[in-house]
Amino acid sequence: MRTEEEMFHLILDTAKNDSRVLAVGLTGSRTNQRVPKDGFQDYDIVYIVESVDEFVSDQNWIDQFGLRLIMQTPENMVLFPPTGNGKFTYLMLFEDGNRIDLTLCPKELADTWNEGDGLAEILLDKQQLLPVLAKATDQEYWIKCPTQEEFSDCCNEFWWVSTYVVKGLCRNELFYAADHLNEICRKELLRLLSWQVGSDHGYHFSVGKNYKYLPNYLDKEHYQALLKTLDLSSISSAWEALVSLQEQFDDYAQVFSKCSNLIYDHQTAKKVMHYTTDFC
Repeated sequence: MRTEEEMFHLILDTAKNDSRVLAVGLTGSRTNQRVPKDGFQDYDIVYIVESVDEFVSDQNWIDQFGLRLIMQTPENMVLFPPTGNGKFTYLMLFEDGNRIDLTLCPKELADTWNEGDGLAEILLDKQQLLPVLAKATDQEYWIKCPTQEEFSDCCNEFWWVSTYVVKGLCRNELFYAADHLNEICRKELLRLLSWQVGSDHGYHFSVGKNYKYLPNYLDKEHYQALLKTLDLSSISSAWEALVSLQEQFDDYAQVFSKCSNLIYDHQTAKKVMHYTTDFC
């Protein structure tokens, strides 16, 4: 696997040797000093260029980055529509395990090349096109203490969608039930948990994309309880997962609401839990 130093040399040398590339920016986890380094980190690169079309019309130039295992170009896809913002992206995983997410940004959008993301650094600027950036920070991703409205919405969404899971399980529609449980109920529980660890440890850090660092702040007992709810391989195991998630959500919501001086609609929670146990 090519080293980080080798990859950055390759990325910058390619830009320096191509007059059509005017500047190079870096975004994402490699700008974040809080994130542990490993070989799976992407190189989130932005090339500010004279003309995006020139690069897209002949794509042989990307071969110099190495042998690709697989590539995706979102702007060329039909099933997953692109943003249509004038940029073009190459998502490239190479045979040595390195990955570059390379976005071509037209010079007309140079002032907003990083789209306001605080995790951004300028690596090269041939013509001083890019605005000066503050030191890279992940502060915009830090956990934020919820308002009463946000807390209430989280709770209402969890309990409301729980009834969809009940309906799906009663109909033996496991895919339907599992989708609602995983994509909505579990996410609201994780949101609530992130608020709880923020309250416990101070709202000055991020738990990462998809809550990936959240387990670092949970004790073994609570973490294991969450893991047990991942088994949705049968109707019976899904019922167990739902009941456990509801009990965990209710416990966390009661604790968090008290320590944060928020109002929790415990009566609705109890009614939905009774509704669930009437069917399971």
